[in-house]
Parts: sequence; structure tokens; C-alpha cells
Amino acid sequence: MRQPSLFLKCHARFKNGKDHRYWSLAENQRCAGGRMVQRQVLYLGEINDTQRAAWIKQIEVFDSQSRVHTTAALFPEDRLVPAEVARAIQIRLSEFEVQRPRQWGACWLALGLWELLELDRFWGRRLKPSREGTRWALILAAMTVYRLIEPGSEWRLHRHWFGTTALGDLLGPDFSLGSKDNLYRCLDQLLKYKRELFSHLQQRWADLFAAKFDVLLYDLTSSYFESDPPGDEQDKRRFGYSRDKRSDCVQIVLALVLTPEGYPIGYEVLAGNTADNTTLSEIRKKVEEQYGRVERIWLMDRGIPTEESLAAMRASQPPVRYLVGTPKGRLTKLEKKLAALPWQQAREQVQVKLLPTEGEVYVLVNSQARIDKERAMRLRRLKRLWARLKEVQAMKGLSRDDLLKKVAVAQAQAGRVTVRSHIQ
Repeated sequence: MRQPSLFLKCHARFKNGKDHRYWSLAENQRCAGGRMVQRQVLYLGEINDTQRAAWIKQIEVFDSQSRVHTTAALFPEDRLVPAEVARAIQIRLSEFEVQRPRQWGACWLALGLWELLELDRFWGRRLKPSREGTRWALILAAMTVYRLIEPGSEWRLHRHWFGTTALGDLLGPDFSLGSKDNLYRCLDQLLKYKRELFSHLQQRWADLFAAKFDVLLYDLTSSYFESDPPGDEQDKRRFGYSRDKRSDCVQIVLALVLTPEGYPIGYEVLAGNTADNTTLSEIRKKVEEQYGRVERIWLMDRGIPTEESLAAMRASQPPVRYLVGTPKGRLTKLEKKLAALPWQQAREQVQVKLLPTEGEVYVLVNSQARIDKERAMRLRRLKRLWARLKEVQAMKGLSRDDLLKKVAVAQAQAGRVTVRSHIQ
């Protein structure tokens, strides 16, 4: 793939009795019909005589015959070199081009975070170079930086993204990804170190950020595959409840445990037909085996725990506390008791009602910020519905059945928002 060629472009302007010159990096782009246009990529600012200190740049010149390094100042070809400058080189800015621009800053920062978490040493001790010289630890670092900056497929990393960045220089002058298969082979080596990795990260987060792990968020998501159902019974790709509305595709279920600050401390890949309410006990057991049995608070959606799993958490030693959404059916039974309780101010714009029962406390929350957000969401949907109904109203020649279908689709897209509308 040909890299874009950038060049310096000058924009001259006469202002307040003086000539001003503004510079930018531009590139040529071919439009439809073969017409060539120039696109500004980066604005560099003004370069003029009153700002001479800003555009006198020092470069190092190497004399190949005497093998001596000297420094010289750079000046445009149409400017005189000041007398106080001992040595200078004049350049033709009109013919100056930037070839193969590469991303550097984001890669440098990502590698700095990699080293700050001491992942370079962690993986360096576990992923040794192969007999062919493949440096697995550096390949993993490159893949991690790619996922952090511009996530995509391994194929795109190998064929496109790596060559547009400075990772090859930052990881070492002789480093390369090698063949595309190296990326997949590197991933195959990571799973056996999963438990060690999370223990290492937990310690680094505690040292660097004083992170605490007494409150844990537990959630489930899924990822689907547009492929045929697997024939292997051990394969976790299965048909199940699809959060992506793709019940026609096989999927896997991902269980994630993290802190309120967003630090993950564990995950599991489950079969795609795994029910949400069957996962909590096993996940909690694995967390306790790795990080010890201490008093923690688990936060979950209402569909994850069962009454049996909640009873086991209350009976645990030390006790495991939890905050979980109340099933809608139970809210109806508690409605009268909650209505009789007074509101208590928890913080600004947040009021609560507390209803203690057998071993549990029900919390009813009234958040003004949440109310305002939901009202704004409903209003946006309502406006879209109004706009669509006006479009349908303006359509001529529609039959009654076609008209009803379009109205039904508009109402379905609006969700629970309902409106009465008279269509002429």
C-alpha cells in the first residue's frame, strides 16, 4: 500500500503593513473524475522575521570525508541568513515532502503504561523467545498497544496498522511481527498464565493507585459468531439468549468481575447457552480461591442471582454482602410498605427510602438526575416519532394497509413512547 506524500504549503497574507506567511502540512487527493485537490493535514502556524527565534532550527550535519559532526541553522531559500549566524543551510521549502508519516506519541504512551504495570518483566519471564528468534513478549506488547489505541483484527494489525506506527522502532530496531500466524500463536500461549496475570495486576493497581477490592461489580455480556454451529461438544459456541438480537448466530457468554474504578480482577468464558442465574456461585468461588475469603460487597443486575445463591452469600463466613435489583414482582408486594415510609436525603438530588426485612434492606431511590435523563430520552424518541408521522402524512397514494404498516414501524422504533396523531 502506497503511503501518502505530505508537503509544506505556504499561505501568504499582507496584514497591518507587513507580510505574513502561514505554513501547513498538506497532501494531494484525487477526487471523482480525476481532479486533484489539496487537503490540509496539520496547521503549523506563522513563520516570519519577527518570530525568527521560532523558526531557526538547529540540525546536525555529518561530513562524510572528515567524519565530523557540526550544527547548522535552517533558513528558507528566499530569506537572507542573518550575519550573526555562523553556519547555515538554506532549504527549498516548496520541494519539501514528508514521506511515510507514522503514529508515535500514542504508541510511546501505551508502552509507558505497559512498563508502569511491569508487564514487560512479567511476560518477559514467561514468554521466552522461540528457537527461530520469535520474540513473543514483544509481539504481545504490540498486540496490546494495538488493542488499546485502535482495536481491530489480527489480520489488520499485521497487514496495515503496524506499518503506520513507530512501534517497530520503539520495541527495538530489529523487531518485526514476522508472519501473521505469529499473532495467533502468541495468543495460544497466554491462557495458562491467566491467574498469575490477574494476581500481578491486582498488586500493581494497589501499589500505584491504592486500589481496593472490597466492592466488586459483576456483569455478563455475550459475543456472537456468524458461523455454522460447531460439531465439537466441547466448543463453547452455542445458541442462547442473544443480547445483540442475533438469535440466529451461535455465541459465547463473557462473565466479568471488576472494581467500581474499572480494574478487572477476573473473567470467564462460558458456553453460549449458559443461563445468567447459574453463574454467580462458580464465579464467586473462583474469586475467593484467588484473592481470599474476605468481606466484600457484590453489585449485580436482578437477573443474575437466585434466592439460593443470595442465601448462601448471607450464610458465608465472613458474610458476603450484595446490592442487587429487586425483581419486579416483589416490588408490587412491597409497594404499600414503601409508600408509607418517609424520604431521606442521601445526597444532593438523591432521596432514598429504607425498608428492613428478614436479613435484607430494600432501598427505593429517587434520583432527580435520573428522572431528567429519562425524560430527555423519551422526548428525543417522541420528536423522532412526530417527524416520522409527518413524513408518512406527506406521502401520497398509500393504501390503508401500507399506511398502517408505516405507522406501526414508527411506533415500534419509538418504544414505549405513545402519542395520538391524526393522519390526513
